[in-house]
Amino acid sequence: MNHPNRVVITGAAGQLGSAIAARFSETCEVFSLTRAELDIADERAVMERMKTIAPDAVINCAAYNAVDLAEDVPADAIAGNAVGVRALTRAAAETGATLVHYGTDFIFDGASDRPYTEDDPPHPLGVYGLSKLLGEWMALDAPSSYVLRVESLFGGHPAKSSIDKILVNIENGEPVRAFEDRTVTPSYVADVAAATEAILAKRPAPGVYHCVNSGVTTWVGVAETAARLLNCKATILPTRSDAHNLRARRPRNCALSNQKLASAGIPMPTWQEALERYVRLSRD
Repeated sequence: MNHPNRVVITGAAGQLGSAIAARFSETCEVFSLTRAELDIADERAVMERMKTIAPDAVINCAAYNAVDLAEDVPADAIAGNAVGVRALTRAAAETGATLVHYGTDFIFDGASDRPYTEDDPPHPLGVYGLSKLLGEWMALDAPSSYVLRVESLFGGHPAKSSIDKILVNIENGEPVRAFEDRTVTPSYVADVAAATEAILAKRPAPGVYHCVNSGVTTWVGVAETAARLLNCKATILPTRSDAHNLRARRPRNCALSNQKLASAGIPMPTWQEALERYVRLSRD
């Protein structure tokens, strides 16, 4: 396996970016760029910075994630999730770097009765999902690129994910409202980082891979497992998507199959085992 020598990480201050930076700093020279240091939608700035660094790989963790707000300011979502990716794609092509970009389950409509595979046609329900789909298409134009779809990320810093909020509520003895009708495959940022490192070392066929932990659950299932791991009695209040006046529609069945990644020699741990590791690490 050949690890890259020089890696650029964009969006490095975020939940996933910080985990990626920590992982790769153990094996290679890392250039961690926050949004304040590099706006990926500024194509000239991106090209200049990449030519100066001359990385072997560019890992894009920058993203616009305000799902509901995107409905009102679509230009911001498209700038962060598509225009910026196009700039990175062009810079990667110019410098000969491999591009890694992260996608989302929100490119699907959630109408499937099974976990989605990479071959299923996308059908986003809102602006956020559409902007992320456009970003995937941009990334795949790079001569060497991987689009890794993640979902329901947890762990890392800042710890502000839905799962982190569930853990805090349980610990504080506060009720947890959890969707009983939304199916997910959670993704632990430490496992996503490890899989990303393995992909750049093993170099399977370029393309799209679902980079999520193994297993399927609902948000109620996540909350019940979290309460057991914390050894706390929890008040879990099941709720349904249509009971909430959300600006953007959410896919109901968001589960993703990671079988393609496993077939490439990169199996992912179960979400239960990942959550147990995270709880143990963060609560010690």
